[in-house]
Amino acid sequence: HVQLVESGGGSVQAGGSLRLSCAASGYTYNRNCMGWFRQALGKEREGVATIDNGFRTTYADSVMGRFTISQDNAKNMLYLQMNSLKPEDTAVYYCAARRFACPVVVNSPGEYRYWGQGTQVTVS
Repeated sequence: HVQLVESGGGSVQAGGSLRLSCAASGYTYNRNCMGWFRQALGKEREGVATIDNGFRTTYADSVMGRFTISQDNAKNMLYLQMNSLKPEDTAVYYCAARRFACPVVVNSPGEYRYWGQGTQVTVS
């Protein structure tokens, strides 16, 4: 049974930083893809960043240079370091996982099988 649990969300002023964490359990594959997605109120869920097999990363244009995705396989953890946060980054952030390679397009939420419950990030 795969379980993803996010943490680290909160409220921060514009220009500030937050680090999201995602604890994964029951999920061990030789090749995997994990990602962060977000959904703002009244908008569709969108891809933020993905990491393929623990090292190849892809980012949405809107977060390039500000966000960093990383993975610690030994601890079964996924992270998203968010710097220079903007009000438009306000959303519920979700951790997601799938077997095999990441989709070429980062904004592909339909390609992911496993999802966390989400954590709220508010930037004012």
